Amino acid sequence: MKANRIVYGDTLVELAAVRKELLVLDADVAKSIGTAQFAAAYPDRFINVGIAEQNMMGIAAGLATCGKLPFAATFGVFTSMRAVEQIRNAICYTGLNVKIAGTHGGLETGEDGATHQAVEDVAIIRSIPKIRLFIPSTPVATRYLTRLAAEVIGPVYLRFGRAPSPEFYDEDEEFPEGGSKVLREGEDIAIMAYGNMVSVAVQAAERLAEQGIYARVLDMYSIKPFDTEAVLKAASEVRGIITVEDHSIIGGLGGAVCEALSGGHQIPVIRLGLNDEFGRSGKGDELHELYGLTPERVIETALSIMEAADESLKGGR
Repeated sequence: MKANRIVYGDTLVELAAVRKELLVLDADVAKSIGTAQFAAAYPDRFINVGIAEQNMMGIAAGLATCGKLPFAATFGVFTSMRAVEQIRNAICYTGLNVKIAGTHGGLETGEDGATHQAVEDVAIIRSIPKIRLFIPSTPVATRYLTRLAAEVIGPVYLRFGRAPSPEFYDEDEEFPEGGSKVLREGEDIAIMAYGNMVSVAVQAAERLAEQGIYARVLDMYSIKPFDTEAVLKAASEVRGIITVEDHSIIGGLGGAVCEALSGGHQIPVIRLGLNDEFGRSGKGDELHELYGLTPERVIETALSIMEAADESLKGGR
């Protein structure tokens, strides 16, 4: 397995060979975020601004006005919060062709603690007008969506975790903006996730199937634009929806799903994530266990939805 942040850097090296206008900006974390290989391959097209994330976004905006294709990246907690004013006003308000990557999303930053754990970035970025938000779950998805970010015109935000990611897709799989992927079919429960939580959703679905409960697993890689149609389809065909995200339950995928269903669809939606709280210092897998971002918690939630649905049917007879 390979971490998506590393695949992101590899893909930029490949793109730079054919996109001469492509530049990479870094806030002194190139080894951590996967762009050190780009710096080695194209030192004259790599700009380390130092620990100055706001300045990095301003420089990226300026480069875009000159016809360059800047990719600016650092930890997601800093792109989405320390530099959010520059992203909003200098990049998105003007619609500049800047690509932003936030790595180490969620609790996976681990021992660095709450100050370095981006658990609000999806909510912040998706609320800003004119920006696309993609969160790949695997190396194949990362490669495609990084290339897509380079092709589309306008601001794009890519979010990556820290840990290596298992692969669920063939090399030729496509990930159009505004779409989602059904990894498993099922008519009982729908489990929706993005990034590294997709693996958790798949594991839960496999174990639920052993109990005769069949879960539809959706990889919601495009948070903005969002695949509302897939959510509505699931809502009409299953008994309940579970969203799983390494992020606050406020304003992220769970919020987007509830917004999509706000037109009157009567179906339970259970959001798994951080419940209006900060993370803690600890190993990533231990933190996922602490905050309930595990296959076991998804299974427990699915069983409770099924039990409630069965009780409702009995009560209606």
